[in-house]
This record gives sequence, structure tokens and C-alpha cells, in this order.
Amino acid sequence: MAQNTGTKSTYVKTIHNRKARFEYEILDTWETGIELKGTEVKSIRQGKASLDDSFAIIHRGEVYLENMQITPYELGTVDNHDPKRSRKLLMHREEIEKLRLKVSDKGLTLIPLKLYFNSKGKAKIELALAKGKKLHDKRESIKKRDVERELRRGD
Repeated sequence: MAQNTGTKSTYVKTIHNRKARFEYEILDTWETGIELKGTEVKSIRQGKASLDDSFAIIHRGEVYLENMQITPYELGTVDNHDPKRSRKLLMHREEIEKLRLKVSDKGLTLIPLKLYFNSKGKAKIELALAKGKKLHDKRESIKKRDVERELRRGD
């Protein structure tokens, strides 16, 4: 009988979009599924994906994630995936219609906050409805972060 040697898996649990909370004001979030190919799943499990500069669009009643980088799987064959292809997000029609109405408002956009695997092993995206911050709002965020850091150091 094989014994568990206690080694940790090399899989990444979550991939975050670190710039999103700094550059956008998050108004609402949704958990969505994502349509992936086999080699894309393997690359994501190895942590070779990036959500930087990615965004979602609604086209013909479906939501697509654009500009997400997934590095091709090293052990893949000739049929490896395109690193920056559009990927369909899986949501209910009612949710998509609500999103479409909200996004039609001026200045609102859909951005992914994180990519993770749930307890069933399915890839999920945390999608946010966001409004872009102005320069003075970003400066305010930096000041607030610096003050919190100073308070932690002082304790």
C-alpha cells in the first residue's frame, strides 16, 4: 500500500489581479465558471496565468474574458492553445442581462479579480463590476495604505 509522504503539491491555489483593487473601485462581484481547454487547465494549475490587463465584454448575450494570458503548457503537443484567446465565462442568462444593463452605465467595466479552483476542481473567476479611479483617488489609496503600514509597525 502506498503511503503519503507528506509532500505538498506544486499547484497554485489562486491567481490574483493585484492591480484591480488599486486602479478600480469595486462595486459588485460574481463567481463565474470559465470555458478552458485541457492544456490551459494544466498551465493554470502550475500558476502560469496572468489576469493583468484583462477585462470582460458582453457580446451577443454571452460574457467573454479578453486579454487573459495563459502560458502554453510545456508538455503540450502541436494542438496547444493560443495564450491570449477569448475565453467564454459561464453565467446564467438573467445574470448576464443584469450585467449588460449595469455596464451600459457610463464608466463601468467588468474585470476579473481572481482565478481559482473550487472544492470540486472546477476553474472559477471572481468577476467584478468596477469603476475606474481618478488620479487623486489612487493617491488617497496610497496614503491610506501607508498610514496602515505605519500603525502596524508602531504596535
